[in-house]
Amino acid sequence: MLKRKIEETLLQWKNKPDHNPLVIKGVRQCGKTFIVQQFARQYYESVVYVNFALEAEKIMAFIGSKDVNTIILNLSTLMPQAKFIPGKTCIILDEIQDCPDARTSLKSFKLDNRFDVIATGSLLGVKGYGDKKKKEENRKLGKNSVPVGYETIISMCPLDFEEFLWANGISEEAIDAVHRCFLQEKPIPEGVHHAFKQLFYRYVVVGGLPAAVNRFLETNHMGQVAEVYKSIIDEYEDDMVKYADDADKPHIRECFESIPAQLAKENKKFQYATIKKGARASQYLGSIQWLEDAGIIRRCYNTHIPELPLAGNRNDDVFKVYPTDIGILMAMLDFGTRADVLQGNLFGYKGAIFEGIMADFLYKKGQNLYYYQKDGGLELDFLIRQGGECVPCEVKAKTSKAKSVKTVLNHPEKYHISHVLKFGDYNVGRDGAILTVPSYMGFLLEFEGVEDIELPLLDIDEVNRLAKQM
Repeated sequence: MLKRKIEETLLQWKNKPDHNPLVIKGVRQCGKTFIVQQFARQYYESVVYVNFALEAEKIMAFIGSKDVNTIILNLSTLMPQAKFIPGKTCIILDEIQDCPDARTSLKSFKLDNRFDVIATGSLLGVKGYGDKKKKEENRKLGKNSVPVGYETIISMCPLDFEEFLWANGISEEAIDAVHRCFLQEKPIPEGVHHAFKQLFYRYVVVGGLPAAVNRFLETNHMGQVAEVYKSIIDEYEDDMVKYADDADKPHIRECFESIPAQLAKENKKFQYATIKKGARASQYLGSIQWLEDAGIIRRCYNTHIPELPLAGNRNDDVFKVYPTDIGILMAMLDFGTRADVLQGNLFGYKGAIFEGIMADFLYKKGQNLYYYQKDGGLELDFLIRQGGECVPCEVKAKTSKAKSVKTVLNHPEKYHISHVLKFGDYNVGRDGAILTVPSYMGFLLEFEGVEDIELPLLDIDEVNRLAKQM
């Protein structure tokens, strides 16, 4: 059994008074079904599980009336062994994108408040994408609507590197010790450093999809891991056929299959001509959006300037594309690439793997992806927000990259950069404004969230008193 961070999120949701039904989104095969079933069995007396992809007949239970009593009666008829105990039952609606009526019913379950409901879906962002006419008709009729305000939506990713370390038996104490070295800018003892490097290389070649991680732990064999990924990618491509409009199906697949070629270029900007000669943005931009909505890829946007706010400075038309899990990227590269990585060579494909693993770390930390590149060769691999500043993250130890770092640090009046993180095959060390750290430390990056900000109290009475004197 793989320990997942989302378990704590699920428990917080359950313990929150008057909570909404929960909707968990995430790329196919990231572990949603397993973790939800495990959680429900642990914390509820009764669990009712419905999989709309495998049990299409259960869709009928949600068609028509959205009254909870009617739905429960329908389900009881289809599932005689199911027990619906008020306050003690969790209803799991798996692959809910295949039953839009069930998604609409979440409002009724919230208002009824007798049963907890957890819905999961791999393609919630793209269901109905190809059937635009029917989707618009349903919208006008108020059918199959998303119950805004009556559901809580969270996203689930494949395992991140920390979860991979747990799966391999690394204790939280060991991780905390490495984290302290990062915070204190202190070199890591060589034995620990070597072990974390080896585990890092293994994470790169195995990735974070649970089926692949489990197969690796069971067999310690890369051929077995490759078979798992072949099956998973086949599933992704099947979804492209099943859920996309006929005109878009080949474009989506072409976009997806072009990713290795896009990242093999010196300039990794996504170029439509790389897909095929004569390709245009108008033909393929929707396909990229489909892949992103399905959780398979994430765009990394170029910014006009390397400063905050990153989202406000991004150029929507210039971006790179990375798979959301490093294992997906590795599965798409040439045979033998995994062997190269296990020997410590992450610089193949002109740094695509190195950049891919940083994209993996940042995405699984809930971060949007940004980089900076301008004509003339100045490029910063990734930009993040830390401590109220824009901080570049360099992930290739090459002299050409050092020139870009030197340029931005030497011109703070223009680039507003005072600090750089450089990830590579190093131990922890500092050289002026540049902190060099091992590649595997990317998972230790910490980011501020809205929840971390505590606003001071305002003396409203004093404001009103002063206003009277104006």
